[in-house]
Amino acid sequence: MLDKQLRAGVERTLGPMGRGLNRLGVTPDALTVLGVGFAFATAVAVASGHVIWGCVGIALSGLGDLLDGNMARSSGRTGVRGSFFDSVMDRVSDAAVLGGIAWYVGRTNPHLPVLAMAVAALSMLISYERSKAEGLGLTAKGGLMERAERYVLLGVGMAFDILIPVMWIMLALTGFTAAQRFVRVWKQADKPPAVERTARRAPRVTTTRRPSAPTGPATPRLRTWFETRSDRAPNERGELRRAEVARRLHPTRRTRP
Repeated sequence: MLDKQLRAGVERTLGPMGRGLNRLGVTPDALTVLGVGFAFATAVAVASGHVIWGCVGIALSGLGDLLDGNMARSSGRTGVRGSFFDSVMDRVSDAAVLGGIAWYVGRTNPHLPVLAMAVAALSMLISYERSKAEGLGLTAKGGLMERAERYVLLGVGMAFDILIPVMWIMLALTGFTAAQRFVRVWKQADKPPAVERTARRAPRVTTTRRPSAPTGPATPRLRTWFETRSDRAPNERGELRRAEVARRLHPTRRTRP
C-alpha cells in the first residue's frame, strides 16, 4: 500500500542522491549488497539487545533498497539480472532482520521466536505469490502489509521497544495480505486471457484460395527442342534415302518447279 502511494515521491526526493552516487562510480548492485550488510548489522544489534541501533540499521537498509532501483533507472542499468539480484537480496535481508528479532524476543519467552518465524514465513509467501503470478502473466501487487509497511512497523517497534505487540499486528496483517493476493490471483485465473476473449468475439473470415498450378522441375527449352528433333530425325532420314534412290533410278526425270 505504501509502496504504491509513496514510493514514487520518495524516489523523486532521493533522485539527486542517487545521481550523485552514480557519478562517484557506485553501482546499484553494490548498494544492494550494502543494504544487505545493514540488515545483518540490524539483526546483530537487535539480537544483542541494542534495539535503538537496530532501528537505525533498518532505516539505512530501507534507504539502500530505495536508492538501488533509483540508481539503476537513472543510469540505464536496469535489466533482468539486476532485478533478480535485488529481489533475492531483499528476501535475505528480511530473513536476517526477523531472525535477529526472534533471538531477541526469545529472551522473554522461549515460544516467542515462533511468532517471528511465522511473520517471516508469511512474508516469504507474499513475495512468492507475486513472483508466481507474474510468471503466469497475472498481477498480485498490493495489499495491506507489503515490504515497506513491514519495515515501518519494525522501526516503530524497535524505536519504542514494543516489538512483541508489533509482531502480533504484523502476523495478522501479513496473513491478511497473503489471503488478499491469493484471492486476487484466483479471480484473474478464472477469466480467459484478453487475447483469447478477443479471438472469440472476432468473426471468422473465410477466403477462397485459387488452386495453384502444380509445380515441378522446369524442363529446359534446349532439352525439349532436342527431344523434338530426335523424334523427327528418323522420318527426315527416310525421305532423304527415298529421294536419293529415285534420282539414281530415273536420272533424266526432273522434279517440277
